[in-house]
Amino acid sequence: MQSPLAAQTGSGGATTPILSVGHSPDPDDAFMVYGLAKGKTVIPGTTIRLVPQDIETLNRWAFEEHLDVTAMSAHAYARLSDKYALLAQGSSFGDGYGPLVVARPGTTLRDLGRNARIAIPGELTSAYLAARLALSDFTPISLPFDRILAAVARRDVQAGLIIHEGQLTYAKHGVEKLLDLGAWWKRETGLLLPLGVNAIRKRLDPYARAALARAVRESLEYGLTNRKEAIQYAQQFGRGIDAATADRFVDMYVNAHTRDLREPELRSLQVFFQRAYDGGYLPRPVALEVVRG
Repeated sequence: MQSPLAAQTGSGGATTPILSVGHSPDPDDAFMVYGLAKGKTVIPGTTIRLVPQDIETLNRWAFEEHLDVTAMSAHAYARLSDKYALLAQGSSFGDGYGPLVVARPGTTLRDLGRNARIAIPGELTSAYLAARLALSDFTPISLPFDRILAAVARRDVQAGLIIHEGQLTYAKHGVEKLLDLGAWWKRETGLLLPLGVNAIRKRLDPYARAALARAVRESLEYGLTNRKEAIQYAQQFGRGIDAATADRFVDMYVNAHTRDLREPELRSLQVFFQRAYDGGYLPRPVALEVVRG
């Protein structure tokens, strides 16, 4: 495993510490790291290496502490709170909306029993955990998130669990929405549905930890202050979506809840994790630790 302050050697023989920041290749995460990507927020004397990767890969890398700061599913954090702390900035919540269960026309929720094959974007995703709480028994089929809609349309599976911009574009694939998990969670609890979080390695030295937390906060604020250019940057991570769709998607998941983890957000995380633990879907209760930049 690479040291959190691993150094790269320049042409003059000097070394520069490298800190790594992982994000998923979708518009909301890209929007949040725009300031870092464009060098608008920096850590003096340090190189920040951005690592875009699909969320399930980031989740699995986190078990090996592969990255210093990483986006991860809230579900993954629940299993990794011994290795990572939450960053106050960068979380995504669904406020009455969220990942979707979709299927071909004519399918109903009652058709999705224990033997139903439902394509999921990974067993560590928050969408999968929410689907377990909502639907209980089904047979999960893990697929890359961007292949799920096609698998449903081809009848490879009976239904699919849709995240990212597919929540806005699913109808183009000839499928229908059966269940919005964010809306279901809101009816059940009155709370936000936790989806993604930013997390920082607990074993980082105090300087790197504080500096990275501050850089992530400043990057998010830069994107919000310079929204038009940040949206243009984010759009290229949207797999062919237009600017209006990218803007709408960023609005859904980069908002006041993203700017800070306060009581409503922390309460939502606590209830989500407790219900998952009570249902036997998590191995232990989860203690939240938040780092502020």
